[in-house]
Amino acid sequence: WENRGDMEDEDSLLKRREEYPAELPNGVLVLTCGIDTQDDRLEYEVVGHGHFEESWGIEKGVIMGRPDSDETWAALDDMLDKVYRFADGLGLKIIMSFMDEGGHFTQEVRSRCRERIGKKLFCIKGVFGQDRPYTCPPKQMKIVVGGAHVGSCWQYQIGVDSGKQIIMDNLSVKTPGSKYCHFPRRDDYGSGYFAGLLSERLEYDAAKKQPWVWKKIPGHERNEALDCRNYAMAAFKALPANLDLIDRRLKAARGEAPP
Repeated sequence: WENRGDMEDEDSLLKRREEYPAELPNGVLVLTCGIDTQDDRLEYEVVGHGHFEESWGIEKGVIMGRPDSDETWAALDDMLDKVYRFADGLGLKIIMSFMDEGGHFTQEVRSRCRERIGKKLFCIKGVFGQDRPYTCPPKQMKIVVGGAHVGSCWQYQIGVDSGKQIIMDNLSVKTPGSKYCHFPRRDDYGSGYFAGLLSERLEYDAAKKQPWVWKKIPGHERNEALDCRNYAMAAFKALPANLDLIDRRLKAARGEAPP
């Protein structure tokens, strides 16, 4: 706990940003992606994960277009299929992605995620409450088009309140290492990103059955950055990744360890 401090603010996180030597800094072992679904766009963040829950912001982006448009999904495919590279040329692809199915396009998102099961793109539903676990085993959900049941897909339910608390706790870690959050010094991680990442805080509301609730901070209307980070972190939590094995494979590919 000596590595933890008070909650960071937007200015301090902006100053924390660092120059990455390449798309992927050393220490990244796994990439996940969180995708927030809006009526006119998809917002996403690719996050790198290493040992002891150390994380790196890799790419924050927006794909303009309706979620029922083939062009929107083609652009998403380009991002999901991309190989992100270290300075030495070795690369990683996104290993799992969680996509919000809420809003007006639930059945469309379910159908498109089913088509992309090979890319490990899963739809998710956020559930609220401090007592909800961050991740649970996935469930089969019906896909209904025009009133007809046309199939099913896997859906993860995410305890979004638990995830927000983990994110805020990790942001309070001051020095690189366990649970520290790295961010690149780039335009996609500018003031707007951090305003969204820090757009909510935990408040006590005696009128609620569960009185501790996350509420938007006045002046911080856009919270997509927080949601995308939440979903990407949940994808990592749900992923049975053997980080030691991945680390050994990367070192072997670099000639730093026996294959």
